[in-house]
Amino acid sequence: MGHIMVRGIVAAVLGFVLGAPATGLAAAPYTPEQQAEVERLAAGIASELARICPAAQPGDQAAFDRCRQAMFHDSRLKSSLSPVVLWGRVHKDPNASIKETHLTQFAPDVLTGMYIPLFMFNGKHTVQYDEREKLFLVKLEVAFRNRLAPGEFPYPFWHSADKWNTYQGANNVLLRFDPKTAKVKIAQFTDRGATAPIVRSDPIDPGKFDGLWMWTDSQGITQPQVTLFDGLFRKDNPYLQNLDTAYRTLALKMRDGQCNTCHVPDNPSESKRLVLLQTPAHAPGEIKRVMKSVRQDRMPLDETLVEQPLDPKLKSALLQSGEAFEKLVDAAKDWELNQAQSTLSKK
Repeated sequence: MGHIMVRGIVAAVLGFVLGAPATGLAAAPYTPEQQAEVERLAAGIASELARICPAAQPGDQAAFDRCRQAMFHDSRLKSSLSPVVLWGRVHKDPNASIKETHLTQFAPDVLTGMYIPLFMFNGKHTVQYDEREKLFLVKLEVAFRNRLAPGEFPYPFWHSADKWNTYQGANNVLLRFDPKTAKVKIAQFTDRGATAPIVRSDPIDPGKFDGLWMWTDSQGITQPQVTLFDGLFRKDNPYLQNLDTAYRTLALKMRDGQCNTCHVPDNPSESKRLVLLQTPAHAPGEIKRVMKSVRQDRMPLDETLVEQPLDPKLKSALLQSGEAFEKLVDAAKDWELNQAQSTLSKK
């Protein structure tokens, strides 16, 4: 009997160490192979970000453009993101969980095309396992480009002074990897990291928010220009003009369907998982999920946050314009991919 007990204990210990199920003991939260893969990815992402988005003056437009184009079209970070990734500030309460934190959901190209390029990186990073969240946590040292023109930000971050101050004081970007998929499920930024921002920049006051998420500047250009399709796609993309027209049609139907009541950055309904639709570049990443919700009558919500079915004619028009926009987005992305592959084949 004693030998059997000893063998049982040894088997249990080995099962825990190797990540295999063992009677009476919980399985290890991750395997050594999973940890090694996350560490490999983290090192590659940190190195790439330091190369394509290095330290520069916080108002250097050319540096920002180079970073943005590289991140949007093809990058290790983009390929390491989950199909839906959550983004936002770290909760003010250090004891708060991710479930308690207000975050915005994005498609990978939206996050890497508009938000991550606002930061500069030096390649320094750490990797640890977050036991509570059951995710690997990668911390990247950064600084924020707070001196770009207002139209280079996805929306006026200064609609909230607290949000803007956290952005411009940011010293860490956090990536939370799922051990099972080796994909980033959550990305956040914070000004409470252990080191100073990698580039010193005094805070600036961009002025009072005027309530407009999009506007026309003195030269007649729609802003924020960073959210326009011609800033993300190549200038010779044959779908650009039709995309712009399709979005304008969709935007009118979304306004009629009260979509802009909730799907805007100030998050009036206090959603824990916000979806943004207020600009051309935000909408493509969410259009499939939005159309699914409209078909299932789960949108819009009334003032008490209760689902209310749309008028049949309005619902039909919203679905029609949404589907047309969705097809054009897919076609434009396919064209970009084919162009990139053609360029590589010629090298």
